[in-house]
Amino acid sequence: MARAAHFTPALFDFLRELRANNNREWFQANKTRYEQVARDPMLRFIADFSVPLREISPHILADPRPVGGSLFRIHRDTRFSKDKQPYKTMLAAQFRHASGRDVHAPGFYLHLEPDNVFYGGGLYHPDAATLAKVRAAIVKKPQQWKKATSPDAFEDEATVWGEQLKRAPQGFDPAHPLIEDLKRKDYVWIAQLDEASACEPEFIDRFASACRAAAPLVRFLTKALGQPF
Repeated sequence: MARAAHFTPALFDFLRELRANNNREWFQANKTRYEQVARDPMLRFIADFSVPLREISPHILADPRPVGGSLFRIHRDTRFSKDKQPYKTMLAAQFRHASGRDVHAPGFYLHLEPDNVFYGGGLYHPDAATLAKVRAAIVKKPQQWKKATSPDAFEDEATVWGEQLKRAPQGFDPAHPLIEDLKRKDYVWIAQLDEASACEPEFIDRFASACRAAAPLVRFLTKALGQPF
């Protein structure tokens, strides 16, 4: 029997409508729909992804709990934002290292949003101390870093992505051959897809294959922080 897809076009229909009706009244009226086409399918995806993820790294976790696990909560934190819309208009999950407490830990990421579907991984917006450790590891092991980030290391046309400093970070030689990498403030790889791809039964296999291909980069970053991979 053919395997069913985790996600369907109904997910993206829901998110588009939420974008147009981002208020508590509309969401409460459509909460069951959210659970059926968004939350529960993602929780199943997370649980199913735990199997190939264990083969990639036993220290990166797929936690299918509705609250406090890999699933990003749908509610926005509006306390310090001028944008007071209460809900996120995307569905996302992070598979982070067991040593990490939040999105800034090394790991893998899945993002489903109308007209913006992608997955990736690495280190997103790490703090200064973490950045210093990664940069030191790049200087110490340049060949290993270059191998982990070469175009041949990825699938699905994935690329290394993120913000960069305009100048060399303090304490690093501006003439270093890897200075562009040392200037990075994010150490992330991403692969952009489309909604139709996310709705295919093989999407989870495609995601697992991409994470497997990018594992050397995530391993490098994790080891740079003194953690097991």
